[in-house]
Amino acid sequence: MKKKRVFGAAVLSLAMGISMFATGAFGAGTQESQDTYRVLIQGPSAEKAKVKGQYGKRWEFGKQGFTTEVNSKQYQALLKNKNIEISQVGMYTVDGRVEGNSNGKGKGKGDYTVQASYPSDQTPWGIQAVYNDNYIQSTSGGDGIKVAVLDTGINRDHIDLTDNVEQCKDFTQSSSSLVDGSCTDRQGHGTHVAGTAVANGGYDGAGVYGVAPEAELWGYKVLGDNGSGYSDDIAGAIRHAADEGVRTGTRVVISMSLGSSGKDSMIASAVDYAYSKGALVVAAAGNSGPSANTIGYPGALTNAIAVASLDNTFVNGTYKVSDFSSRGNPNTDGDYYIQEKDVEVAAPGGGIYSTAVDGNYTTMSGTSMATPHVSGLAAKLWSSNKSWSNAQLRSEIQRRAKLYDIKGGTGASTGDDYASGFGFSRVK
Repeated sequence: MKKKRVFGAAVLSLAMGISMFATGAFGAGTQESQDTYRVLIQGPSAEKAKVKGQYGKRWEFGKQGFTTEVNSKQYQALLKNKNIEISQVGMYTVDGRVEGNSNGKGKGKGDYTVQASYPSDQTPWGIQAVYNDNYIQSTSGGDGIKVAVLDTGINRDHIDLTDNVEQCKDFTQSSSSLVDGSCTDRQGHGTHVAGTAVANGGYDGAGVYGVAPEAELWGYKVLGDNGSGYSDDIAGAIRHAADEGVRTGTRVVISMSLGSSGKDSMIASAVDYAYSKGALVVAAAGNSGPSANTIGYPGALTNAIAVASLDNTFVNGTYKVSDFSSRGNPNTDGDYYIQEKDVEVAAPGGGIYSTAVDGNYTTMSGTSMATPHVSGLAAKLWSSNKSWSNAQLRSEIQRRAKLYDIKGGTGASTGDDYASGFGFSRVK
């Protein structure tokens, strides 16, 4: 008789089995509530200093300006100030959906002690596909590499994640732009993503496995409990992850299963900054397919690896690109060169089984789920080649993708295409 996998107090704040996210475009636009306004202030230094002294700052972005939060009356006053430029900070969202029930004991909402069950599959199809081994029982690799998951937070006490957690930080709280030691996931998306990247099977080896179970997990909560967050908080977290890599002298993979249909200057600048500091940035392509030119940001940026989603279905002898997966620019097909709005690689994203927020397991779909497969692969490859730069690692991921060309799904064709990019990068 197996011993029970007893799990401590957990917060469950969603009814499992109910779709959490629309399978459509990444969210875009400004904050939902107009009681408060998150704004970017730009202008001459002296004028910015005056506003900063009056309202305070949340994030400082140098020449790009600074962000602050004001009420409706203050916002109207700022709009009348002709000496500064003011713009509302945009929102980014997750994009995926629950496909099956968590197999835990808890139901509904609330705080309770959950007995963690055993997963129905320790090495889900995506893990088997990345390892190119349908009989694999466990995974390995990633030691010494930090995977920063910028998402809705993580359940740091999940039995298959707890030993990986090295940093836990919250960038969403109104009281402070960065709260150390807090990264509570009340939504589920971040915990699921983290599991695909680094889940280690638990203390008893009976749990689920991610691609790189020996990697260290940095859980950065940049999205609120509704799955959306401000672009300045995301930009601040990207920069912080890069700086932490420099401070600790370690390699960092920044994994972002989030996005927006519009380009944001703060996030674009932060991605460039992180890349210049040696971090590898991996981001979801979006779920607005199968039409062309639907890729979202930050995945569409040239210094981010945009990941498309694959289904566990074979068409033309290869895995099929998911219909929901956003497509890039068909005019750049065949050049094997990454430009803005190009898909770079594809990875499993349809029907992905991974860690759930209640301490158990659940299935979700989306490019959000494809992204951590690539982030985990990056950590695994980097851990064996720590002398590589982020550019060298990226080149190796591209090289491996070319070895498994994707020919199934709308827009997929021989060679570099706008649906799957260079192809499916694998361990072997």
